[in-house]
Amino acid sequence: MSVEADTGRLKTEADEPGWEVDPDDEWGVAVIATVGRQLRLRREAVGMRAADFAKAVGYGEDLVYKVEGGKRIPREEYLDKADDVLNAGGLISATWEDVKKVRYPKKVRELGKLEAQAVEIGVYECNIIAGLLQTPEHARAVIGAAQPPYSPDDVDRMVAARLARQSVFDRDPAPSIHFVLEEAPLRRQVGGTMVWRQQLERLLEVGRLNSVTLQVMPTNTEPHPGLDGRIELLKFPDGTAVARADGLFNGRPTTDPKQLRIIELQYGIIRAQALPPRESLTFIEQLLGET
Repeated sequence: MSVEADTGRLKTEADEPGWEVDPDDEWGVAVIATVGRQLRLRREAVGMRAADFAKAVGYGEDLVYKVEGGKRIPREEYLDKADDVLNAGGLISATWEDVKKVRYPKKVRELGKLEAQAVEIGVYECNIIAGLLQTPEHARAVIGAAQPPYSPDDVDRMVAARLARQSVFDRDPAPSIHFVLEEAPLRRQVGGTMVWRQQLERLLEVGRLNSVTLQVMPTNTEPHPGLDGRIELLKFPDGTAVARADGLFNGRPTTDPKQLRIIELQYGIIRAQALPPRESLTFIEQLLGET
């Protein structure tokens, strides 16, 4: 791809709506302002003008000023390109861990809180076992595999937060929860054979709950709308809903009725294409029997 074509593509993506900083989100404003200031100071430290930097990373100069001024949330690829251009040794790329936490609107950022209020939860996972289903050992192995690595304290905090979300299964009355998991992550022995077996046993335990439906999407199947990544759909007692899909609407949570219908359509197709619940549990039992 030519530089001109690549530049045009990136600039179009960056200017899509939904990446502005919410002025009422104090934490989000602080995080994005700090990241923007770091970018500007590093650029100035190497003696690079904003125009030259913009050309080097493949974005418009106006967008560069917005990011450095804390007015625009940078995408992950922007930070990665900036890291390379400024020879930051991964320090700029690492800021994505903070940026991605504030890229969602304040009112829908903490999905754990929303899950605790939902009467219906639908989750499709493409590459991992859903966090609501992970054992402590599996969660620790997955979180511990991140690069750059988290500190031991951060790992402990993140594992605890993930496990706390699983209190949703203990609610009375229980919400209706539906999972669709891809076959490949079920076969990946994360954490070793024993941890993997315990994880499969946990899936069987949860999958047999009256409030839970668990389905497996076989690897040997036709293409489906979930190939772009994760989908989560939450419905609440007052009839409202929020959903997000990695491949739609910048991957950000949405409450827009038209966008919700599209995500629901995709999730419905995925459910229809996956193995039925009973066959799915049998499939997991067979995986356990292979060890």
